[in-house]
Amino acid sequence: MGWNMKFLDALARKLAKWMYWLAGLAIVLMMLLTCADILLRLCVTIFHDFGWKFLAPFRPIPGTYELVCYLSAVAASFAMAHTSVENGHVAVSLVVRLFPQRVQGFIASFTNLLGIYFFCMISWRSILYAEDLKRSGEVSLTLQLPYYPFVYGVSFAAAVVCLVLIVDFFKSINKAMGR
Repeated sequence: MGWNMKFLDALARKLAKWMYWLAGLAIVLMMLLTCADILLRLCVTIFHDFGWKFLAPFRPIPGTYELVCYLSAVAASFAMAHTSVENGHVAVSLVVRLFPQRVQGFIASFTNLLGIYFFCMISWRSILYAEDLKRSGEVSLTLQLPYYPFVYGVSFAAAVVCLVLIVDFFKSINKAMGR
């Protein structure tokens, strides 16, 4: 593997790791937000049922559902690249493992090409969709947060998956060529 591929491999891994931590942070924030909202709703219920005056100022967090949806988009899309780097996705390799190394390399090359195409399409179409959302000014109902930054995030995540798959493609080509 040449220095260009080593650089791309290191870049892909670094981006994937950074995005993995952001995905984890999004999951923690979803948990904290949901728990806080549940506790505040419980305070409201107790106030109404028992009339405890010290609970009167507590209210549920407005837009919790919207924020959890946004954070789940970040968590799901930003974890994809790390999953690809770690080969953590579901793979049916029962039959493929029986083939010689070179044939396995050709099969891996083909599936990597399909993945590159698929995630390039996701990235490209997400950019177009985000631009459309930005142009139309579409926002969430409660908090009036724009959708388009999160769609751009999905696009970026898919582009990083493409980078990971491109590196894997060249690794599998080397395997297919017997190097």
